[in-house]
Amino acid sequence: MRVLDVDHIAIAVRDLNKAIETFKSILGVEPLKVEEVPEEKVRIAMFKVGNIHIELLEATDPESSVAKFIEKRGEGLHHIAFRVENVDEVSKELRSKGFSVVYDQPRVVAGGKRIINFVHPKSAHGVLIEVVERRG
Repeated sequence: MRVLDVDHIAIAVRDLNKAIETFKSILGVEPLKVEEVPEEKVRIAMFKVGNIHIELLEATDPESSVAKFIEKRGEGLHHIAFRVENVDEVSKELRSKGFSVVYDQPRVVAGGKRIINFVHPKSAHGVLIEVVERRG
């Protein structure tokens, strides 16, 4: 697997609007965007600090993985995302190396702008890792 860059660091929050105000105060910047990602059942706010993006995640469905994460662990660091050239190839490579990959087939999200998959935290020392391929 060849990582091109850190794509973003994601933080799970209960109340996105409150979290936006908190992070605006801490980071000193406005979010680049606030949007819903229905495929993942979340609403997000994306901040950019230097070359790093900070993504705040709020569940839009009580059965979503983010809602379950917050219920089990509380708010906090949810995942680290790495940008790769081809998520499908990376997913196959990771499986061949014995890693547990969350989705059988990578998911297309954000209106087709991103393709994603995740490495399960049980195979990555407790860290949920997202691999992201950006389009356009």
